[in-house]
Amino acid sequence: MYNIKTLNKISEKGLKYFSDSKYTVSDSVENPDAIILRSFSMHDMELPESLLAVGRAGAGVNNIPIDKCAEKGIVVFNTPGANANAVKELTVLGLLIASRKVCDGVEWAKTLKDDPDAAKKIEKGKGQFAGPEIMGKKLAVIGLGAIGVMVANAAYNLGMDVLGYDPYISVKAALGLSRHVELVQDLKTLLSDADYVSIHVPLLPDTKGMISEELISYMKDGVRILNFARGPLVDFEAVKKALQSGKAAAYVTDFPDTDTLSLPNTVCIPHLGASTNESEENCAEMAAKEIIDFLENGNITNSVNYPNCELAREDGVRITVAHKNIPNMLSRFSGLLADNGVNIENLVNKSKKEFAYTILDIGADTPEKTIDEVVKEIKKINDVLAVRVIR
Repeated sequence: MYNIKTLNKISEKGLKYFSDSKYTVSDSVENPDAIILRSFSMHDMELPESLLAVGRAGAGVNNIPIDKCAEKGIVVFNTPGANANAVKELTVLGLLIASRKVCDGVEWAKTLKDDPDAAKKIEKGKGQFAGPEIMGKKLAVIGLGAIGVMVANAAYNLGMDVLGYDPYISVKAALGLSRHVELVQDLKTLLSDADYVSIHVPLLPDTKGMISEELISYMKDGVRILNFARGPLVDFEAVKKALQSGKAAAYVTDFPDTDTLSLPNTVCIPHLGASTNESEENCAEMAAKEIIDFLENGNITNSVNYPNCELAREDGVRITVAHKNIPNMLSRFSGLLADNGVNIENLVNKSKKEFAYTILDIGADTPEKTIDEVVKEIKKINDVLAVRVIR
């Protein structure tokens, strides 16, 4: 039996994949083999010795101590693309409310609820909330992952001229991008003539604050900026200065805080990007499937701290090793197996930056005592972080 601990409310459509015959799932289970969560912060949490995997039902993983997990051989998964449509739809809404002062207009109209002349006053005062249409305007999309591609395509279908920037665009993303979206090679060119800028990149040390004063200086006057990715991607002081000076006409963010709530010409949405039933279900299902495949087969798909590494299961015993990405590790593993008279029937080894992962398949008739001895010796190797035997 495997123990799965939930740190947030997870959709039942995802949890149903954990069969009762193999899994115990609850928010209070002890010695969890895996954790599944959404927004719960794990940074101050003591990681159980039993923990093998963490599944984030969503894309962002800044609430998980990724490096700490990697050092312990704990694989962290996320669900890229599972909430892409939900975020895309909210971004389209963001484009509209960045242009038309709908939110301000709604709040103003509410103040007239007890006024018998409300209809006349609304007709007279509505002009203060006028704004431009998005059709025919130019949108710059920074980051062309699953969400960025969908936003770019949707904006084109709404009649916008769309430019995209992503030096690391994947083949899959490129194939899904409309041929009408113009790929631009540098940010200055991208931003210089854009009426709207929408950012869709992950929050990393080198992307924090990327919408900076310098980058905003490249933008045309009256630009409208949208952030449905992560709050810290936008430098607060830079966007504040731009809004106060009129350089930026509007800022729409899905990540409000005390500072952004005080900004002028800003629409603060309470982090609703993935808050749809469909998105929560998709993320939960995807996270559950990733965890199950890892626990039962040792395969890694969509990990943020270890490489993707998959090998089809056949009859036999599987040994998986999480280790540092240094020379001679494979030869040491195979040498230990050979010294104990064990033949490797299949193997795969993948690396990601400083960490690596190896799957070794051996014969089903290998004696238990021999397997135990081999595993014991592998664990003694420096820079081996975790070893598992899957039968």
